[in-house]
Amino acid sequence: MRTLVAVVVGLVVLGLFLLAARRPGARGRRLFTVFVVVWLVACAADLTVGVTHGYGFGEELAIHLLIFAVPAAAALVLARTAAAG
Repeated sequence: MRTLVAVVVGLVVLGLFLLAARRPGARGRRLFTVFVVVWLVACAADLTVGVTHGYGFGEELAIHLLIFAVPAAAALVLARTAAAG
């Protein structure tokens, strides 16, 4: 359940970045790139918290790859759509 919540939070944050872009094109693509970097840092911080609370690095890494990948993939699709449009 926590994984699902984290993915949904990532998608909501992506939506906020999309609202901040307000227009497609270069500015929108830059914001998506910034989103991916911000989301990577947030996932790394959450992974660190999980490891310090007794979870193994391997199991945390597997979950956080999913938590990072879903919103990052959505950002990639939206950035390509903005570039095409």
